[in-house]
Amino acid sequence: MATRDGRRRVTIADVAGHAQVSTTAVSKVLRNAYGVSPAMRDRVKLAIDELGYRPHAGARAMRGRTFTIGVLLPHIRNPFFPEILDGLTKQLGGTDYQVIIVQGGTDPKTETRAIDALVDRQVDGALMVAPLSSKARLEQVAAGTPTVVLGRHEKSAAYDSVFDDDDAGAELVVEHLIALGHRRIAHIAQKDGSLGRAAELLHTIRAATYERVMREHGLGDEIAVATTSYAEEGGYQGALQLLARSPRPTAIFAGADLAAFGALAAIHEAGLTVPADMSVAGYDNTRLAALANVSLTSVDQDGVIMGRTAGRLLLERIEGRTASVRFSVNPTLVPRRSTGPLPPG
Repeated sequence: MATRDGRRRVTIADVAGHAQVSTTAVSKVLRNAYGVSPAMRDRVKLAIDELGYRPHAGARAMRGRTFTIGVLLPHIRNPFFPEILDGLTKQLGGTDYQVIIVQGGTDPKTETRAIDALVDRQVDGALMVAPLSSKARLEQVAAGTPTVVLGRHEKSAAYDSVFDDDDAGAELVVEHLIALGHRRIAHIAQKDGSLGRAAELLHTIRAATYERVMREHGLGDEIAVATTSYAEEGGYQGALQLLARSPRPTAIFAGADLAAFGALAAIHEAGLTVPADMSVAGYDNTRLAALANVSLTSVDQDGVIMGRTAGRLLLERIEGRTASVRFSVNPTLVPRRSTGPLPPG
């Protein structure tokens, strides 16, 4: 077989001849199989490097493994998702696994096509980040492909779950704003387009916790929710809705940093300053939130740990573990300059 530039593709037999070992020995090294001595492994790997050998993905798939991990993201705009991917790739470091990323979009039908693309490419494992699909659909995928679902709280015997304690995280934000003297605290929530059970979805948990804490402090009459999206445009539109209220809120808790960035833009355009006129807090503690000119108070749910954990669980699933695992991250609040005491008057 020739490569695209016309050169003959290096084969496993070429590697075996160069290393002066059998093709079986080369195959064992490639599969990281038991029974290969360190000296043999080093000799084969040196031959692979010198010849520039690359295993044929199709042939690997026919042998039952492609050494690929598929990752489903809603989109690539959220600055929190790279944190997850960083953790995942760190966990996979030192292995032969590579990551393939697909976007599911905001429509369940589009997401289904993206998931099907991963399954059709015979990925060895799949990480679904905040998927829209129903639990039944996710379990159908997990029946044939080891799967970890990140961001949903539901229990399943078919796949593993990694999620943040969203109730605790949202409570930290609202309690922080109340402690600063705020009473008119508003929330920017995510419009529900998921086929999952509402009570198990992170955005509904955060919104419900906001309302619960407000009521516990006798602030039920001050509850104000703008349901848009956890996107910059959603935060912008949500803030415009909240700024139009009379009296307007003195603080906004956006359910994601990306939405908080949009809210900051709307507040700035309205001629108001943060936090002198209005406090703003987000969720995710993205790297952008820590920039000096942003300095956004936010909830840290440690995306790197979530990604690393997802990678570890996927590798365990691939190697044969069948019992399901649920892993929850304990969030922390990172106060910054975007929140301050209640403005006078």
